[in-house]
Amino acid sequence: MFPDRYAMIQKEMTVMEWKANWICPAEDMKDICPVFLKSWSIKKEIKHAELRLTALGIYEANLNGQRVSKYVLAPGWTTYDKRLQVQRYDITNLIRKDKENILTITVGKGWFRSPMPGWVESLDKNRRKEQPCGIIAELRMTDTEGSTEIIVTDKDWQYGESAVRFSEIYDGEIFDARFETKRWNPAAILNWPKDILIEQEGEEIREQERVSPKSIFITPAGETIVDFGQEVTGYVELSLCANAGEIIRFQHGEMLNRSGNFYRDNYRNAKAEVIYICRDGVQTWHPSLTFFGFRYLKLLDFPGTARTEQFTAIAVYSDIRQTGHIRSADAGLNRLISNIFWSQRDNFLDVPTDCPQRDERLGWTGDAQVFVKAASYNFDVEHFFTKWLHDLAADQRPDGGVSQVIPDYMPETEPSAAWGDAAVICPWQMYLTYGNKKILEAQFDSMKKWVDYITEVTHDKNLWTGGNHFGDWLGLDAPPGSYKGSSREDFIATAFYAHSTELLVKAGRVLGKPLPGYKELYCNILKAFRERYPEYYTQTEYVLAIYFKLTEHLQEAADALARMIEIDGIQMRTGFVGTPYLLYVLSDYGYDALAYKLLLRKEPPSWLYSVSMGATTIWEHWDGIMENGDFWSEDMNSFNHYAYGSVIDWIYEKAAGIQTIENYPGFAKVRIMPHPNRRIPWLETSLETRHGLVNSKWSCQEDIIRYEITVQMPAQIVIDGQTHEVGPGSYLFWSHQKKPEAF
Repeated sequence: MFPDRYAMIQKEMTVMEWKANWICPAEDMKDICPVFLKSWSIKKEIKHAELRLTALGIYEANLNGQRVSKYVLAPGWTTYDKRLQVQRYDITNLIRKDKENILTITVGKGWFRSPMPGWVESLDKNRRKEQPCGIIAELRMTDTEGSTEIIVTDKDWQYGESAVRFSEIYDGEIFDARFETKRWNPAAILNWPKDILIEQEGEEIREQERVSPKSIFITPAGETIVDFGQEVTGYVELSLCANAGEIIRFQHGEMLNRSGNFYRDNYRNAKAEVIYICRDGVQTWHPSLTFFGFRYLKLLDFPGTARTEQFTAIAVYSDIRQTGHIRSADAGLNRLISNIFWSQRDNFLDVPTDCPQRDERLGWTGDAQVFVKAASYNFDVEHFFTKWLHDLAADQRPDGGVSQVIPDYMPETEPSAAWGDAAVICPWQMYLTYGNKKILEAQFDSMKKWVDYITEVTHDKNLWTGGNHFGDWLGLDAPPGSYKGSSREDFIATAFYAHSTELLVKAGRVLGKPLPGYKELYCNILKAFRERYPEYYTQTEYVLAIYFKLTEHLQEAADALARMIEIDGIQMRTGFVGTPYLLYVLSDYGYDALAYKLLLRKEPPSWLYSVSMGATTIWEHWDGIMENGDFWSEDMNSFNHYAYGSVIDWIYEKAAGIQTIENYPGFAKVRIMPHPNRRIPWLETSLETRHGLVNSKWSCQEDIIRYEITVQMPAQIVIDGQTHEVGPGSYLFWSHQKKPEAF
């Protein structure tokens, strides 16, 4: 049911030999996307034909007018200088006997050559912008008599201009449906390395949900707006009858402003625009070499009157399979759950990105590590993260530092605590969720290098001091003019130094690689932390000290945290670093009721505030739109940012009670210890694991709680402090609460 991708990749790598050459256009195509062509005819019946292909940029391959695969935006995004994925396509059914076969491959800039990131200028960005466009391909055809013919990319291939007149990640696409390639030229041989070529590791990127518009309306400013009612990542498919030369032009946006007009200032420098020049007659088209994050379209040019049936939003993301499901009696909570799932889909487009819309869309390591547990419960992301972590290791700097983003498109920046720690936290979580030691084996050296990096760069032994960190990013207790919250940066850095060192030691134990020096290092960090930081001043400082078990006085610290939250008006003041652990700490130390109050709070700041404001995905800021209708800022205000969606793993693990047991990774044995609360009449959660399905449902009625639990593996079911060791089966429990006010 779950194939061993590691073994498959290793088997395929043994035949990764290339007779083909890299080829490229023999001229500067500027913004026009080139199309490469190869034609041939074959007289024998083909038993099997396979196309092996990759490109420097995003490609679309068609054989005899049909796409060779459902894979879109191939070859995906890796650290291209060291790792470039190759795709294999079975094209047997597309080959035509006794007729001319025509293979065309159109190549856009994609992640390879687009000017990323959009808001900074750097030598590395300029280098990538100047990289060449190219492809390498081999076509192997075996006939029914056993003979094999091989066609490879070489100087006999041709290239020309395509109908894609412009395509780029941030600015969009221009397509002229009238255009036909009439001038073909011999391709040039490109001197580009082949030793970077690897077999496909990640999930294929696929077209997924299709979303019809909710409405088309005119704003007070006279703009024509298409509203899909749901924010998606992907592109819009157009269907219409038009005259040749008529132009369709539209921009993408996430929000309307307080006056009800189209708003896209938060896209910053990303144009996110499509221009389609029509041919005669009925036509259906969508961009193929770029993507957008959007809910709304602003129609700048459109022939005739736009109708909803002419537009379809196509969600595009990695082909990950949903494994978690949560339903409850609370409509607002259900909408929040939906928003979290959508933000994961929208930002899991080959790389775990921060946002899908503005001039960014980067694989921020901090966002990935705070969400990795939630991500692995919602969807099967083992292969997705395996590939991304291989890129992290490949991009890891010689001194062990890990960039703020992976692939590393910001090599000039300094590593940050809680961001670089993704090198350790993500592999460990993959091991816990899926039980596969191979990911720890593959990442172990990278994990160790990260801890060694901290040890070398710190200004104070056994602490992590100095450096430039993101702190508790977007913490609500930030002083004016700061994004970093008020928690001490060195405090956060040292807390994660301890956490990563502890996880490294655990990984070594799993792999049979004892690290006695690192066990001592962890103890020394713990001692130094307690001496340097005897007091905590913010919610996040309390949360980290308790969750990472850095304080000697866990219950006392949890009591102080609860008092601080009460004094703050039962409000979170945490940012990216503290929020993922906040509710865990409250539940673990007797404050379930307070955790539920925070979860279900509707006033800002809260998870349900954005729901009350009509959000369909998770916001970057708690108050991205303020109560008066104004936007938090134009500079950094994404409305599709999954980091705060990490609260969903608390719902799985604490509210529903479905927990991994460290000695039984992959849910070989599961612990179920629900934390019900009468604020929610009922909650049902299921999780598909490597060892079967787990379902946990509870319902509250007056002082009686009913538990319905089904497991397909051995389990520890803990109800009212009593542990029941059970085998696979369905179980029913009742609990009579003597103190219902404790809810």
